[in-house]
Amino acid sequence: MITRELINPQSIVVVGGSADVQKPGGKVLKNLIDHNFKGKLYVVNPKADEVQGVRAYPDAEDLPPVELAILAIAAKFCPQAVETLAAKKGTKAFIILSAGFHEESEEGARLEQQIVETINKAGGCLIGPNCIGVMNTNYAGVFTTPIPRFNTHGADFITGSGATAVFIMESGISNGLQFNSVYSVGNSAQLGVEDILEYLDLTFDPNTSSRVKMLYIESIGQPQKLLKHASSLVRKGCRIAAVKAGSSSAGSRAASSHTGALASSDVAVDALFRKAGIVRCYGREELTTVASIFMHPRLTGKNIAVITHAGGPAVMLTDALSNNGLEVPPISGSKANELLSKLFPGSSVANPIDFLATGTAEQLGYIIDACENDFSHIDAMAVIFGSPGLFPVYDVYDLLDKKMSECHKPIFPILTSVINVRDEINQFIAKGRVNFPDEVVFGNALTKVYNTPDPAPEDPKLPIIDTSRIRRVIDGCSNGYLQPNQVQELLDAAGIPRAGEAIVKTATDATSAAMKMGFPVVMKVVGPIHKTDVGGVVLDVRDEQMVTREFNRMMGIKDTTAVLIQPMLKGLELFVGAKREGLFGHVVLCGLGGIFIEVLKDVKAGIAPIEANEAHSMIKHLQGYGMIKGARGQEPVNENLFADIISRVSVLVGVAPEIFEMDINPLLGTKDKVVAVDARIRIEKK
Repeated sequence: MITRELINPQSIVVVGGSADVQKPGGKVLKNLIDHNFKGKLYVVNPKADEVQGVRAYPDAEDLPPVELAILAIAAKFCPQAVETLAAKKGTKAFIILSAGFHEESEEGARLEQQIVETINKAGGCLIGPNCIGVMNTNYAGVFTTPIPRFNTHGADFITGSGATAVFIMESGISNGLQFNSVYSVGNSAQLGVEDILEYLDLTFDPNTSSRVKMLYIESIGQPQKLLKHASSLVRKGCRIAAVKAGSSSAGSRAASSHTGALASSDVAVDALFRKAGIVRCYGREELTTVASIFMHPRLTGKNIAVITHAGGPAVMLTDALSNNGLEVPPISGSKANELLSKLFPGSSVANPIDFLATGTAEQLGYIIDACENDFSHIDAMAVIFGSPGLFPVYDVYDLLDKKMSECHKPIFPILTSVINVRDEINQFIAKGRVNFPDEVVFGNALTKVYNTPDPAPEDPKLPIIDTSRIRRVIDGCSNGYLQPNQVQELLDAAGIPRAGEAIVKTATDATSAAMKMGFPVVMKVVGPIHKTDVGGVVLDVRDEQMVTREFNRMMGIKDTTAVLIQPMLKGLELFVGAKREGLFGHVVLCGLGGIFIEVLKDVKAGIAPIEANEAHSMIKHLQGYGMIKGARGQEPVNENLFADIISRVSVLVGVAPEIFEMDINPLLGTKDKVVAVDARIRIEKK
């Protein structure tokens, strides 16, 4: 657990502090001095009595009691220094900048573990090793630059990479993004990204804590902890943007089911982020842009007024917004005409609102006031205003700052001329504002923010299933694919409707079963995994002769042990599957079934358990959702029943974690029912 001494130390020692500011020990000391650390500051350096004006001690043994130690010495010397500080100097917080630990060698891993054991025994906390450090409103304990403007309303930034943290901060700082704290966790020997997020959640104060969190994650070692505390923070009113680097996976190469092939670790990450209400980003600029959007009031609707003095950027922004779910709606009527009369001839208020290159600050004020007060269907404004460099635009940006303070609707400034009016933009940023220099990057980020769902409820309402019956089946089976009768029993116990079927081993039984069901019927081989690939599925079997002929053919297919006969049903082919994905638990997927899943791979995923609203959200975000709704006069699918099956599968795998992967493909959906036609379940008991 993070200690007070890490957040607000009253004394700091830099072990390895140096006069050479081109070395980590020298630069971190300089940063502490330059950024006005208010407590007592010490240095351990055996070669000097004073370093950068700070008293130096030859050894940690010689120090007075100290709360936080920042180590910038070789890895091999760190364990002894930590032992001395923890045992004799009462030090409860450590930041180890040094590399050379588990990221380099087995010996380094041993040293790292020794350090962690020492700090744990003392009840302390450790950031690093192999990190750039920590900084907040109290101190700048890093050996890098830039040092951002710190503000309690700025972003809390947690990163697994030190160098990347620098690049991300540079991206944000240049556009006015402010920070409340920065944690570079490095090797995460004791504390990782998830632990820092836990601390921010448990100590959250609605009156004083930042409501914006940024994460850069290279590995998720505790996904359930991340989900728990991210969700909790979002429910408390925070907003979180995150990059998870490394989206490729080799884990699906040997998968034997559609779910196994599609449910990679990155799919699990995406599902976790959606469940937590985290806006997932894929690059530095996107991350800082989303965080900057978080600094503005929340969007309450999807209608945006694009206000511009240049046509091209407005068109590109309109495209970015409208192509991703937001609207740039027409503006018309008497109030629109009244506004138009206040602008220069040739202007347009149709939306985008174009008040020409000659537009003035006064005219911009008229436009913003009209969008705020007269056009009730407008939910937010994006103001594009650059300059060809002919004259200063201080008055425009001053007006913009004033209106952003006065208006209830969000106003997003897109100030594109980062060279021509650099001074004016810098003055705007100095007032605490954030600039969005690129309209398309902004538009894509805004739509991503708007489309990210709220976190799943803390106590979801889930379907009731027959737990004891499920456990009897699972406890009585072996590893591998279950037999059809076992699959059927699990589906029945989970309350998942299925088509009636018969499993037959003779031609006589086959014709008898078909006649009892009524023609036409479907025939499928029992045994082969990929039935279609081996010619093991026949549709629309219409008479006894065809039943007999196909039965005899199918029994000749390799690995076939029996034939399954089902009534020929109609409906849209759907798909639901699940896969156990390491520490994430089970990932549940849905989509269009049959060949659609093979060709289009149009699926959405969620982390089990999944309640009804989350299941509906997964369905609605499918690219093929129009087909489910009933495109071009086709019968729609009952979405409630489809969502219920998704939820039931998520509960099933919770009761039976031994299920490694499962497919229900296809489900046939109509407006009245959704039934499972084929399913397979693979068990892996640990």
